[in-house]
Amino acid sequence: MERKQKKNGGAHRRQVLLLLQLSFPYWVASEQIHYSIPEEMTKGSVVGNLAKDLGLNSKELAKRSMHAASVDNMKYFGINTENGNFYINERIDREQICGKILLCLVNFEVVIENPLNIFHVSIKIQDINDNAPQFLNGNINLETSELTLPGSRFLLGKAEDPDIGINSLQNYQLSSNPYFILEVEESEDGNKFADLVLQKPLDRERQESIHLVLTAIDGGEPRKSSTVQILINVTDANDNPPIFTQEVYKVSLRENAPTGTTVLQTVASDADEGLYAQIRYHFSNIPGNAQEKFSMDPIKGTITLMKTLDFEENKEYTITVAAKDGGGLVTHCKVQIEIVDENDNYPEVTLVSLFTPLPEKSRSGTLIALINVKDKDAGDNGKITCYLQDDLPFNILPSSNNYYTLLTDRPLDREKTSEYNITVIATDKGIPPLSTNKTISLQISDINDNAPAFEKASYSIYVPENNPSGASIFQIQAFDPDVDQNSQITYSILTSNIEELPISSYISIHSETGTIYAQRSFDYEQFREFQLQVKAQDGGSPSLSSNVTVRVFILDQNDNSPQILSPSPDSKDSALFEMIPRSAEADYLVTKVVAVDADSGHNAWLSYHLIQATEPALFTIGSHTGEIRTARTFLERDSMKQRLVLLVKDNGQPPLSATIALNLVFAENFQEALPEMKNLMNSSEDQSDLQFYLVLALAVISFLFLFTVILAVVMKLRQSENPRFLQCFGPVPHTKTGAIFPPNFEEGTLPYSYQLCLSSESRKNELTVLTPNIHIAENILCGEKFGVSFADVGGNNLHCECYKTITGFNKKESGMVENVPIPM
Repeated sequence: MERKQKKNGGAHRRQVLLLLQLSFPYWVASEQIHYSIPEEMTKGSVVGNLAKDLGLNSKELAKRSMHAASVDNMKYFGINTENGNFYINERIDREQICGKILLCLVNFEVVIENPLNIFHVSIKIQDINDNAPQFLNGNINLETSELTLPGSRFLLGKAEDPDIGINSLQNYQLSSNPYFILEVEESEDGNKFADLVLQKPLDRERQESIHLVLTAIDGGEPRKSSTVQILINVTDANDNPPIFTQEVYKVSLRENAPTGTTVLQTVASDADEGLYAQIRYHFSNIPGNAQEKFSMDPIKGTITLMKTLDFEENKEYTITVAAKDGGGLVTHCKVQIEIVDENDNYPEVTLVSLFTPLPEKSRSGTLIALINVKDKDAGDNGKITCYLQDDLPFNILPSSNNYYTLLTDRPLDREKTSEYNITVIATDKGIPPLSTNKTISLQISDINDNAPAFEKASYSIYVPENNPSGASIFQIQAFDPDVDQNSQITYSILTSNIEELPISSYISIHSETGTIYAQRSFDYEQFREFQLQVKAQDGGSPSLSSNVTVRVFILDQNDNSPQILSPSPDSKDSALFEMIPRSAEADYLVTKVVAVDADSGHNAWLSYHLIQATEPALFTIGSHTGEIRTARTFLERDSMKQRLVLLVKDNGQPPLSATIALNLVFAENFQEALPEMKNLMNSSEDQSDLQFYLVLALAVISFLFLFTVILAVVMKLRQSENPRFLQCFGPVPHTKTGAIFPPNFEEGTLPYSYQLCLSSESRKNELTVLTPNIHIAENILCGEKFGVSFADVGGNNLHCECYKTITGFNKKESGMVENVPIPM
């Protein structure tokens, strides 16, 4: 594409070339755009529209974030990110930027993201005739002898014009005179030099000095020129001018040469003698940028380095040296100093684009950053290779035009490393090589790739029975190495091995803290353990979860007193009589007390004690067996009627106990013992009647109080026109059990204790409904020794023991002897 501009006659064009294509998931396209503009354009002038040249509209331009990557040359240009106009930001002086380089290019890169594209923009700066040729000296003073032969040449040097091409110096003109003509020569590098050639012999006596005007003219439109005054003094005869050993001296000088280094020595000789043979050297024509760097010894002709050189600033210097003898004759030579590049510039690393944070688990080959490298040195000194410092999961690959792409080499894991400091090392190929480090900080963002993990594979919780309802009994905790929402864990109970009621009526868990609460007071004698599954779920999308098994063990407490099974406390008074033959020897087994304890372990260890007796020395009791035996034989002074009070105590802390009274009669047969037994039974019946009336009176009072409370509640409900009766949480459900639970009883958990209401219909079933059907089977030794009604003929006591399995909670039965054979 080519466009013409009316004001400056410049033209610019754009050529777009596809240079680079990266593999999925990112594409980086590189295009080359060319513009051509004249120098000295006014600030704000529009060079072109980048967006239009790239086929982008204003909406796409706003979304894709256009910006320049190389900022060194961007001080001259600007980009309007709203409309895409590429405009002049600062006056451009081609001579300042490129000097004598014919093709003056300003290059930079424009990056457009989403997706990433790189555009290499090249602006050709066209020269205009804005500089006139300039002589280094305002006056040229020459001396020559009057004996100078026609044809002798006087080197006038050159004028400098920073313009190039047709706008640079094209010719010289000499003012008219009878003695000299002007010859213009062009050197290999294209510079034009003016030589003054003598056409006619001089005569000092006729004209002691000659005044000439030398004009330098360029070829621009309009043309520009400058003049220099030439003053020629004619001296007396000095017929041999100095002669240099070489017309052109060439030398190579390394840019890191220290100051004070001798560059070279120019040598001239003169065939004359005396004063006319004394030669002095000086710079006749030296560029402005070389005046401060070189000096010349006027006696020896030695050129010395005064200031350090820089190959990147100037690669070559051309100097004219004049040798003048004592008679005024001058000879000139050229000195060409070539600067040899040294590897004195470190590579420059520029981060063009960085995509951070980068999601973990990104595919291998994912683009992370675009990097630009450059080196001001030339040749191998300016060739750069890039690599990474450490063994990281990244790779750096060359792209084009000194661009490198930083890619992932394998999937990343944020839980192992959440941030990388990637050090890119750029090294040139100079000797010795120079390196530059660039550290890039890359953040790794989290994805939900880790399920919550519990501290243990399973948990065992030990809870003492009779715990308070709603109390915290344990805290379970899971950990998720993810962050933020992906690590927010909620806890819930999935299943349990309790089938009678929902697990929420026994256990609840706080969804945020994992604290487990007991929803009721546990009874070891009801059930001893249960199991549940706890689920931990994070807040990611999709969420991840894990389960753990929790076993709850109920620990026994001493909350049950011993119960005496034999002799049975509930049997009639006749069952509490034991008949002992008066002839019984010591250690005679009178009877055996059998007791059980619903607790377990130490709490169920029972001991038997005789706490009261009519004759304490007459009987003993086994502390662990409960066997009552005679301690000695019966004496005549001993009473036939003996009363024993027995204490059964468990081993709990504090211990619980039960007592039983046992009546003993010493007699040889039933007829002898019957009167004593009747007297004891009558006294017992009187006491039993008194107890009966006291219990009856207490029951009547309790009934009247309960009736009054129910009547008051009914009247209150009728006044409020509320038909609900004994309803605590919402409408009364239609259930046979009559149990009413809180609204969230089935669905959620109850971290605190709650009030349970039962309707009047469920009172008779409340134990079976609210108590888990957990069976406890125990073999209980139950026995009852029968009295005189089962005495054999020989006077021997009959002892009987029976075993019966007791099932069901809070249910204890004593065995009854059936079909007991009685010997005749």
